[in-house]
Amino acid sequence: MPSNDNDAFSQFIRKLDQLGTLNESDRAAVRSLPFQSQAVPRHYLIVREGEQATDCCILLSGYACRHKTTQSGGRQIVSFHVPGDILDLQHLLLDRADHSVQSITEVRIAVIPAAHIKRLAETHPAIADALWRDSLIEASIFREWVLNVGRRDAKQRVAHMLCEFASRRENAGQGSPERFEFPMSQEQIADATGLTPVHVNRMLAALDKDGVIVRNNREVEITDWTRMQQIADFNPAYLHAAA
Repeated sequence: MPSNDNDAFSQFIRKLDQLGTLNESDRAAVRSLPFQSQAVPRHYLIVREGEQATDCCILLSGYACRHKTTQSGGRQIVSFHVPGDILDLQHLLLDRADHSVQSITEVRIAVIPAAHIKRLAETHPAIADALWRDSLIEASIFREWVLNVGRRDAKQRVAHMLCEFASRRENAGQGSPERFEFPMSQEQIADATGLTPVHVNRMLAALDKDGVIVRNNREVEITDWTRMQQIADFNPAYLHAAA
């Protein structure tokens, strides 16, 4: 059944406000979107590569990732996502998924017919501009990920991922970048950085030894943010947080 929870889109509206200049009419139009709220367990395939797509999913809570797989089953994680993100904006114009979307943690998503979001963009230019800017920022992040896997060394790759995750959490209003719960397993970090889980474990230990992070189970504290960014070759400009 479609939901009418007006507060469900608070994170999404917050993100759109960061991306553009919305007025109250725009925000009300977003709140009026018909959607189905779904609770999804961790490691669940929300979208499967190759399947027909007629809906878009907005991440309301928790963390998710996109990935592609080879014919032999090898997985490459190509992005991770925080609350407020649209997980499959391309389905506004592309009717078949070219990658999979999977939950990292338990998540809640809003499933919206793509036609309704397309109509929303057509009737509210400020929202259309925000969605267009969001897709351009995603492309910027993808380019940075290619650079990370292709040209940075192992320690830089892992450190860069931690820096990006911390920064994007902060941009989404999820808390301080200095201390946070990092939900990805070492296997998932490996699949995102082109390393092995063993190598990831060694690089995390090296960052710990460098004195820039402290780990306690899933919790990570970045004790020297400036030094961590230097090690990671991390410049947050590609996130366009102030765009």
